[in-house]
Amino acid sequence: MTHIRTKGTTPGQNHTDPEGGDSCQGSQDQPYRSGFVAVVGRPNVGKSTLMNALVGRPIAIASSRPETTRKAIRGIVTDPDAQLVLVDTPGIHRPRTLLGQRLNDVVEASLSDADAIAFLLPADQTIGPGDKRILSRLRSNFAKKDRAGKWHWRKPLIAVVTKIDRLDREELVAKLIEVSDFADFDQIVPVSAVSEDNVDEVKQVLIDAMPVGPQMYPAGQLTEERPEDMIAELVRGAFLEELDDELPHSLAVNVDSIEPAEDGHKAQVHVSIYVERDSQKPIIIGHGAEHLVRVRKKLRTAVNRTLGQKAALDLHVKVAKNWQGDPKLLQRLGF
Repeated sequence: MTHIRTKGTTPGQNHTDPEGGDSCQGSQDQPYRSGFVAVVGRPNVGKSTLMNALVGRPIAIASSRPETTRKAIRGIVTDPDAQLVLVDTPGIHRPRTLLGQRLNDVVEASLSDADAIAFLLPADQTIGPGDKRILSRLRSNFAKKDRAGKWHWRKPLIAVVTKIDRLDREELVAKLIEVSDFADFDQIVPVSAVSEDNVDEVKQVLIDAMPVGPQMYPAGQLTEERPEDMIAELVRGAFLEELDDELPHSLAVNVDSIEPAEDGHKAQVHVSIYVERDSQKPIIIGHGAEHLVRVRKKLRTAVNRTLGQKAALDLHVKVAKNWQGDPKLLQRLGF
């Protein structure tokens, strides 16, 4: 039976360590739980927005553009009795380029390491072929069908119905029924990360699905991303906001080097911004370099916080022809 979780409901099912081992952390009645949650779904279903809400600060780029997330970004949520490591995966899709195939490979690796899977389904969209393709992939990896035709999961599969702020109560009830009929989820939990509705309940559902285990990261650590990777994502996210529909999807960002601050000068962060065609460079730069100036200004505080010191962004726009299909260029860009 699938359990639907909203505020104030009790867990329908806990998944514990088969060894039943105790942890040195956690209360006497509540053993410490920890593990990895792969956050999956079609592109643009709210994976990054939800993860940022759970972590409590921006870790991943949240954008309305599809295929924004390009790496498995780990956000860490630490409570007195549990620690979740949320792996924000690229949206599962049919790859059209070598980059697309490698993004799907990232998802595959994240799934194999996960203790539970959060399958995000947007409340304002009907379940479609993309969702069915993801479900089929999950079943082939983590489920077995019995003689009665019921699927049994080897890992907890939790449906997170996102963007519920876009529906009224009647529409939401109908959506939850549709999701329940779609698959044999362990639990279904509705949420709006934007309006922070039911975010705590999502966190508790995921904690309940974790095995008993020790705290893996220091309590204050929110991500395991390197400063270079975080700054590269900040820059790419800023251009997504700055240019919106004008921005070529072939944009890639790499932090070439970070020179620490010396003798009262700011740290220097040298950043290369890659596009695939010469005609795309002016779009990124803008008239009189206006886009570069605005991005630098917008990211000043975020970059300083990431490095723990005052820093200046040195942005250079370069052309790397067909980088999405070139294995050597993809490797250089971290894919």
